[in-house]
Amino acid sequence: MPLDLLFIHHSCGGQLLADRGERVGGGRDSAERCIYASHPNGGGLRTALEGAGFQVNEASYGSVVGDATDICHWRGKFADHMDRILKTQRQDVPLPEGRTNCVVLFKSCFPNNRFTGRGHDPGDPDSSQLTLANARAAYRALLPLLGARSDVLFVAFTAPPLAERLPQGWKARLKSLVAGRDQSGDLAREFNTWLADRQNGWLADGEPSNVMVFDHYDVLTDHGRTSFAAYPARPGDSHPSSEGNARSTAAFVPLLAAAVAGMGWFDQ
Repeated sequence: MPLDLLFIHHSCGGQLLADRGERVGGGRDSAERCIYASHPNGGGLRTALEGAGFQVNEASYGSVVGDATDICHWRGKFADHMDRILKTQRQDVPLPEGRTNCVVLFKSCFPNNRFTGRGHDPGDPDSSQLTLANARAAYRALLPLLGARSDVLFVAFTAPPLAERLPQGWKARLKSLVAGRDQSGDLAREFNTWLADRQNGWLADGEPSNVMVFDHYDVLTDHGRTSFAAYPARPGDSHPSSEGNARSTAAFVPLLAAAVAGMGWFDQ
């Protein structure tokens, strides 16, 4: 029997899940506007997960579970809605009685890589000011909440990178030179590396054991070739292209399958 898996996402996650093709689903006036069957930027993650033995459930804009996915929202969301998260099938529709999500994927969108500075430790986990200190505090505050549900595997996706915006025209280029190099990519790289580092970062010492990170950001920056989007949908658009999303799908599904196999759920 397939394992129930919930993905909490917005537009980039919806496109990652979708098959590549003509846009189907995700009506602009619909509460499900970021839930697609297919999309030109589709990465095929839903199909790949189903092939690996998962039932894919979704929550996005317009639902209690999926409506707020910035870094500063995660602590409150898991603290206040954990039971609902584990029972969500699609938006605000619950799973049938007796079923729960054994795996929960959660992802912030690319604006969460637009850091404003380093900030000051210990940081504020609920602050909307996106500094390194606040972002780290937000994820640290999650650990006791997620660790308390050892029967569930939680997977944090790092946020997709920003598309680098190159100045147009000689005046804009001159202004950019005077202002200095854009530091947002460096701060994003530092934060996402910390989040994914199991030795010295968020999950140092491997605790809790039911939490893992998929470094979506690293895949989409071509593993350090740039600190901005290596696979933008088009110049200046931070939504990943189908190629970028397909690369993340290919990297992620084997990692997830191995983690779940290690928990023994498919043997039950």
